[in-house]
Amino acid sequence: MKIEITKDAQELGLAAGKHAGELIRSAIAERGSANIILATGASQFETLKQLVREENINWREVVMFHLDEYIGLPDTHPASFRKYLKERFLSKVPPLKSAHLINGETNAEAECVWLGDLISQYPIDVALVGIGENGHLAFNDPPADFDTEEPYLIVNLDDACRRQQYGEGWFASVGDVPTQAISMSIKQILKSAHIICSVPDARKAQAVKNCVENPVSNVFPASILQTHDRCTLYLDKAAAIGLSL
Repeated sequence: MKIEITKDAQELGLAAGKHAGELIRSAIAERGSANIILATGASQFETLKQLVREENINWREVVMFHLDEYIGLPDTHPASFRKYLKERFLSKVPPLKSAHLINGETNAEAECVWLGDLISQYPIDVALVGIGENGHLAFNDPPADFDTEEPYLIVNLDDACRRQQYGEGWFASVGDVPTQAISMSIKQILKSAHIICSVPDARKAQAVKNCVENPVSNVFPASILQTHDRCTLYLDKAAAIGLSL
């Protein structure tokens, strides 16, 4: 894992988005198509903003998956990750080859099986991810399952995760935050050829320290990124404040 520290969230997004664009273009040049994973949430605002500005990407040759979605939340809700990606990404680029959004309103177990079978046909070139305030990677809250081979799974959201979603303004109260979600698994994320992890904001500083400076442990789920040779962790100065680099 390589760490890049930037001045602020805007500079972080510029760097991470440009890096992602380069990797997508490279995959298309090599194979004629690119398979990507996109994250959502406040940490991805600037990265996605830059990615949609990236020129010379033939989006019609891009297949997209995304990391997670709440179970039972309609895509009209402000916190819906399907809504997020439609508004912040899919509506701003030319039509993709295909975009596979997680439907948390259908049978969750069947959705996991369907998506798992599908993603196994598309080796991922680049995954854009973040780190939660509790150290989670996607919605794999601690202690995360590092062993399952299932590409997607149903997870229970812990209190810290639900408080974060409320604190970011997605829900009117903590009680409104769903208790379960469909999440991409840790092992599936690690199968990505390249991982770009964008983490701005001082409120993530303790999680960053825990996941970077502690041994790899499912108590700090994103610490698993230490094991990925082509993972770049983009931090702003606020998020990196606790590191002893």
